[in-house]
Amino acid sequence: MIVMNEAFDPAFGEAWTRAQCAGIMSLPGVWLTLASEGETPAGFSLARIVADEAELLLIGVRPGWRRRGIGRALLHATEIEAIARGAGKLHLEVRAENPAAALYVSAGFTPAGRRIGYYVGKDGQLFDAVTLSKSLDAI
Repeated sequence: MIVMNEAFDPAFGEAWTRAQCAGIMSLPGVWLTLASEGETPAGFSLARIVADEAELLLIGVRPGWRRRGIGRALLHATEIEAIARGAGKLHLEVRAENPAAALYVSAGFTPAGRRIGYYVGKDGQLFDAVTLSKSLDAI
């Protein structure tokens, strides 16, 4: 939760609560990947698989550890684990204006759809979500 609370700007309403995390972690097919520097947590990814498709639910890196390749490493680790669990495709969604979208596109994800007004910011402002997907066959 330390990473969750630091990695996501509360203005956009993207961070999950402790209860949401605990609830999803108890479901089959869900896994968490942690990145750390020594004993200090730096980032995480949370994903799940259903049948032969995986979904990256969350990925977050603490501000002091950004621009060090941690997000890309977590994304790649999620892809590898998804393949090991039998996934042929990985999906995710991202706030349309989120700078992380560039990471996903550079990693080979392509747009699959858009959810208008999906995210509700702290001030009530609505933000679109862009859904992206990637075939894992070529990894």
